Amino acid sequence: METAYDWLSLAIFAGIIVLFLQRSSMENPPDRMIDYLPPALGCAIANQAGNYAIENDSMLMHGVAVALLGGVVAYVWLVLKPSLK
Repeated sequence: METAYDWLSLAIFAGIIVLFLQRSSMENPPDRMIDYLPPALGCAIANQAGNYAIENDSMLMHGVAVALLGGVVAYVWLVLKPSLK
């Protein structure tokens, strides 16, 4: 846990876990377990891309990592539709 990508991807992933646990305890969950795979993989890949970018000073990989994290947030917001009540 050394880089901003480590902390940011972990924070997003923790939010996904909390959402999954809340919904899986419902009697009729609104989504399936497989729906959580894309954002989980997106966090892992973005973290690896960001760490690679830092180690190799690659602006392209910084862009990839930021785009992936943005895509993960968009996926969670548009597909999983968390309730912020």
